[in-house]
Amino acid sequence: MQSGIINVLKPPGMTSHDVVSYIRRLYSIKRVGHAGTLDPAAAGVLPVFIGNATRLVEYLADADKSYRAELTFGFETDTGDDTGKIINSRPYIRPKLNEIEAALASFVGENEQIPPMYSAIKIGGKKLYELARQGQVVERKPRKISIDTISLITECETGIVFDVTCSKGTYIRVLCSDIGSRLNCLAVMSFLVRTRVGNFHLEHALTLEEIAANKEQAIQAADSVLAHLPAIMLSEQEAQAIKNGRSICCNQSGSDLIKMYDRESAFIGIGRETCQLDGHVTLTPVKILSPGL
Repeated sequence: MQSGIINVLKPPGMTSHDVVSYIRRLYSIKRVGHAGTLDPAAAGVLPVFIGNATRLVEYLADADKSYRAELTFGFETDTGDDTGKIINSRPYIRPKLNEIEAALASFVGENEQIPPMYSAIKIGGKKLYELARQGQVVERKPRKISIDTISLITECETGIVFDVTCSKGTYIRVLCSDIGSRLNCLAVMSFLVRTRVGNFHLEHALTLEEIAANKEQAIQAADSVLAHLPAIMLSEQEAQAIKNGRSICCNQSGSDLIKMYDRESAFIGIGRETCQLDGHVTLTPVKILSPGL
């Protein structure tokens, strides 16, 4: 069974699930998942996990993400982007450059954001977008998000283009609307490309056509998602103990989680370091991936 991660450049017009289905058919493999849903109209980085590597999705799902977005002033839609139905419009006085820059800067740090109705969040067992398509609007609780950086790239005739790096769960559609409100304008997101998810970058992402033409070369090693973790090389006996679910003694690395490799440098999985009362440090298996599977 093939196993690894594919840095997919999702095209606009496809859902993230469509991409997963395409990869599943292309590689004739059932175990396929992705980290971080992209709206159908959006493009950009969509890491897709196949085979045993799907067990590592959670280690990328919480990673921060970067986007380039276009915001258009003057109207709002039911979806928050320009693909939705216009529900309100009004003339606006174009904000000055210093006002735009100040508004963007005001979002840096911890914020609260109300998820849009057109989202995959479930309330009462139903996805919000399913309720929205039925004409229902339900109360949504604000969620905490974090904006690490946000910067103006250019001003357009009817809006702006900006870059943003943010935490998991941030809706750029909502951010665009909130920026508009800060500037006393109606606003929607009119373009979005995700430029990074964790250590997966747009410049290295592959189109579906490129993946189909180079199926084997498109797959990155499963441990590429764990570049931020320290690594430890285990002896044959230590590796076997870990694979059997037993803890071993180790030297402290200063990290909670650690990547584990056997003496042939094959990736085994993830372990957790724990300092015992007697001062010894033990390494306990958390996720084990059988090399080669």
